[in-house]
Amino acid sequence: MASDPNMIPQSGLLSAEANQAAALAAFGGVLTVDLDAIIANWRKLEKTAVPAECSAVIKADAYGCGAAQVAQALNKAGCKTFFVATIEEARTARAAVPDAAIYVLGGYFQNTGEHYAKINCRPVIGDLNELAEWDVFCRRTGWSGGAAIHIDTGMNRLGLTLQEAQAIIPRINAGDHGITLVMSHLVSAEQLNSPVNARQLAAFRGIASEFAGVPAALANSSGIFLGAPFQFDLVRPGAALYGVNPTPEADNPMQPVVDLKARIVQIRSIERGETVGYGGTWSARRPTKLAIIAVGYADGYFRAASSNDGTRGAEVIVAGKRCPVAGRISMDLIAIDITDLPPNSARRGHMVTLLGEGITVDELAHHFGTIGYEVLTSLGHRYARVYKGGNFVEPLVKPEAAEQPPSPPPLEQKAAPPPPS
Repeated sequence: MASDPNMIPQSGLLSAEANQAAALAAFGGVLTVDLDAIIANWRKLEKTAVPAECSAVIKADAYGCGAAQVAQALNKAGCKTFFVATIEEARTARAAVPDAAIYVLGGYFQNTGEHYAKINCRPVIGDLNELAEWDVFCRRTGWSGGAAIHIDTGMNRLGLTLQEAQAIIPRINAGDHGITLVMSHLVSAEQLNSPVNARQLAAFRGIASEFAGVPAALANSSGIFLGAPFQFDLVRPGAALYGVNPTPEADNPMQPVVDLKARIVQIRSIERGETVGYGGTWSARRPTKLAIIAVGYADGYFRAASSNDGTRGAEVIVAGKRCPVAGRISMDLIAIDITDLPPNSARRGHMVTLLGEGITVDELAHHFGTIGYEVLTSLGHRYARVYKGGNFVEPLVKPEAAEQPPSPPPLEQKAAPPPPS
């Protein structure tokens, strides 16, 4: 059995429906992640970016899809480089992909060097103080695991300024610098005609060219579709891997990845004029049949998708047809108007689809008043999880429950260089 009680393995002996039925015996909803779709999306992005290497961003638990499972599947498909946000996320990734290159976007802090060294991952350095502290650690210990330099070209978040990056060029070109990647991040890549894209490209191309022999990376998911000039040596797709549209001005080229279902816990009928849910903001305009389903905003289905007498909210798929949310979404429950369904087509215990069957991540994001990234990363931990495809092999140990391996021997301490005379 899988060690994560929320993770339901996709058994080859049972149908998908049987697996979901087993999951629903204990959970109100089932979140199914299609690893084959993630692999297909990665391969499409890889093909689009040739000859650049295609990495994978698996931060925030692979955008809510399961970092260990996604990393394993993509690594088997040929992905050799991964990006995470924190050292803790890097530990999860390292356990799943022992031989991959792993970059930590959150940067380097003093006294964290041994954490990087123990799991052989690389900090993304975006500040001169970080660089100095990393240098001290490397000189003191002899660590040569590599690091990336992040240069700010317009985001004004993390990264060395162009002037600071220019100042370290002599050090880089002197050799033996340990820098394995130079990177920046696009501000408006999803807007094909944004003038910011051209300005960032020109700035990054100019500075990256001075890092002799160091691979360069600029493009995120949307940046890949800006064309070859933006792709450099490595691209870093994230949300597109998980089905979010990287080209919102055009049709989505990616396959859907996540299917979310919940069970009906009650069927009830109300009369015309009766209200539903907190605040009584939605009232029945006719005799109405409702299905109450066991998911709410505590499960990442945002309250913003509620409906009222003046505004139609989100829809779910019940018995193959779209049905609207009725009233406010509460913490654990949602009411759905199923009046127009054939008699007995929806019953207590039946499954409804909140995401999938044509309801996309981007559609939900529209109703939630946000972006697909937030939809995926907000999906809660009260769902049973089903993984299919990707040659998925269990057990995958949940990181916080895993037995900690013995600590490696201390890093060899090199003698400090003599002070300058």
